[in-house]
Amino acid sequence: MDIMKGKAWKFRDSIDTDVIIAGRYLRTFNPEDLAAHVMEAEDPEFSQKVSKGDIIVAGWNFGCGSSREQAPVAIKTAGVSVVIAKSFARIFYRNAINIGLPVITADIDVDEGDIVEVNVEKGIITNITKDVTVNFKPFDPTKLEILENGGLVEQYLKNKKEEK
Repeated sequence: MDIMKGKAWKFRDSIDTDVIIAGRYLRTFNPEDLAAHVMEAEDPEFSQKVSKGDIIVAGWNFGCGSSREQAPVAIKTAGVSVVIAKSFARIFYRNAINIGLPVITADIDVDEGDIVEVNVEKGIITNITKDVTVNFKPFDPTKLEILENGGLVEQYLKNKKEEK
């Protein structure tokens, strides 16, 4: 998996799935429509400001609340390459991995706008702006394969194709 590098967007503790994507937007299955409203409750312009490859850094309990699968889809489709938080709600964590969005449990000192680099294979996060490095437990080979293939469904389809 490639090294990810982007601008940090900092969020508070206990960002729930309704904050990530409000229930009123769940009438659509279109990922781009969801991405247009991602994190709107915290920052109404977030979807216009975030760029491909940017990184969300948050506090404790990111993704708590309902198990809506649209939350990680909205984040990934908006262009966020990875979410780093001190902790994640279990269902959000698994939903993110299942759609190919890397989520890393770590605590790193960042300010919004800092440039952060993540090496998932080696388990290293570097805040380039502050010259601070933090290690985290690298993903096991199964999770890494899911992420490299773009999600669980894509991995399954790839494996089925290879069987033929």
